[in-house]
Amino acid sequence: MPSLSADALFGLLLPFWQLVLGVAVLVFVLGAAVKLAGRGRSRMNTAIVVTGTALLGLMAIGVIAASR
Repeated sequence: MPSLSADALFGLLLPFWQLVLGVAVLVFVLGAAVKLAGRGRSRMNTAIVVTGTALLGLMAIGVIAASR
C-alpha cells in the first residue's frame, strides 16, 4: 500500500505531466499544419477536418479518463 506522502507527491506532479503532454501534442499538430499548408488548399481543408476530429476524440478520451 503506497504511503500518503507518495500520493501527495504524485498529486503535485500530475498537472506538470499533463502540461508536458499537451505541449508535445501542440508542437506536433502545428508542425503537421505547416507541412500540409505547403501542399495546397484542398489537402489543407481535409487536414482541418481530420485534425478537428482527432482533437475531439482526444478530448472525449480525456473526459472519460477524468471521470473515473
